[in-house]
Amino acid sequence: MAAMPSTDPIIRPAVEQDEQTIRALDHAVWSPLSEVAPKGPADAPVFDQQHRPEQYLLAELDGEPVGYIRQLREIPLESNAHVRQIQGLAVLPKVRGRGVGDALITAVCAAARAEGARRITLRVLGHNAPARRLYERNGFQVLGVLPEHFLLEGSYVDDVWMGRALD
Repeated sequence: MAAMPSTDPIIRPAVEQDEQTIRALDHAVWSPLSEVAPKGPADAPVFDQQHRPEQYLLAELDGEPVGYIRQLREIPLESNAHVRQIQGLAVLPKVRGRGVGDALITAVCAAARAEGARRITLRVLGHNAPARRLYERNGFQVLGVLPEHFLLEGSYVDDVWMGRALD
């Protein structure tokens, strides 16, 4: 009898060998709905001094990478060591609606809490309603809005700062 496909994503820490996978996910999900920079080349490096594998968690369904989330200390000061920030979330369109984004957020909050964080924040474009719903469903609240902070494809777009406690 064949094994049934898994319905729950497996979340795991990224390693150096995942760079190409993360690059491919980035390239596959790029959209002006969520990105403020132009789409980069498909072979652009992912890991550098500011982007390290230990900042990423990968989501897999049936052994296939389908998403990632990145969190880090936004401000490298001891007075802010209790705060983490999500700086990147990607889920392949073909698996959206299957709980991958929720699983990634749950896992990144648990990882941040395990590192001693008390709060987690993020920034999202005001017109990205699907992402905002995902974050709100996972306990994030709007902390502030920078009106018309970006000019994207001829339209001004708000930058929305969201956050939540890590109880």
